Amino acid sequence: MELSPTQRRSVVVTGVSTGIGFETAKALIVEGFHVFGSVRNQRHAVDLRLDLGAAFTPLLFDVTDEAAVAKAVLKVRQALQGRTLFGLVNNAGIANHACLAHQPIEEFRRVIQINLIGALAVTQAFLPQLGADATLEGPPGRIINMSSISGKYSAPFVGAYCASKHALEGMSDSLRRELMLFGIGVIVIGPGYVATPIWDRQEITSTVAQYKEREYAASLEAFNKRIIEDVQKGHAPRDIARVVVTALTAWWPKTRYAIVAQPFSNWILPMWLPARWVDSLMAASFLVRPDKADSINAGK
Repeated sequence: MELSPTQRRSVVVTGVSTGIGFETAKALIVEGFHVFGSVRNQRHAVDLRLDLGAAFTPLLFDVTDEAAVAKAVLKVRQALQGRTLFGLVNNAGIANHACLAHQPIEEFRRVIQINLIGALAVTQAFLPQLGADATLEGPPGRIINMSSISGKYSAPFVGAYCASKHALEGMSDSLRRELMLFGIGVIVIGPGYVATPIWDRQEITSTVAQYKEREYAASLEAFNKRIIEDVQKGHAPRDIARVVVTALTAWWPKTRYAIVAQPFSNWILPMWLPARWVDSLMAASFLVRPDKADSINAGK
């Protein structure tokens, strides 16, 4: 007999159509949770309900659409019948490759709007259900904010993404300290490369065409080639999902989980080396001076 949301611990997960969000929803359901998962179109809602079963309830909203988020909150509140949410996983987000010197401001703004402001808007909307409303029954919940290695460590040509994740981590620290008032926990997950559609090969390579007349064209091409290779060797989304489950259920969770392959070279060393040394290493790996690009291309 299938349990209802009021009989299960319930979690809201944003961005469940693919990748980490989908695997997180699946892992939570296996652990006995009811998952309310956000999608942006009705087709994905129907497909996911068929795939994940009765323990999944789709929520139709984009994190930048506050009216749609409010409707989703009402739907969850009605389903839980006076009980608190166990957790909120702010997973929805986008990646972006561009040269900051030339990136359209509207494009930069969109990354911040989705990855940062969207996470805060969803958090504010669900805070009463997470325990800020003292009339609800049940323990206070936890908020999981999906960051990245880019929340601590910035690379060239992903400046908007890095900015959004650095800001998300700063916001998470402030939220964690503020929400102690209600007993609501805030935890950051910071994966390295993950083999997920957010780093779509076609989208990555299309940026080269966008900047082909700029002085960064050859550098961006070198960087994108490296990104595609690293993503292909990255963590499986289900690996990140397992850490999300741990962060939600551990008796004394960490405030931040770093999930990085080869942590010494990809995490410890870059974080401890002087910034100028890291700059030099990156310049040697990716930056191609415009006056050198023609000779490099001629030698292909």
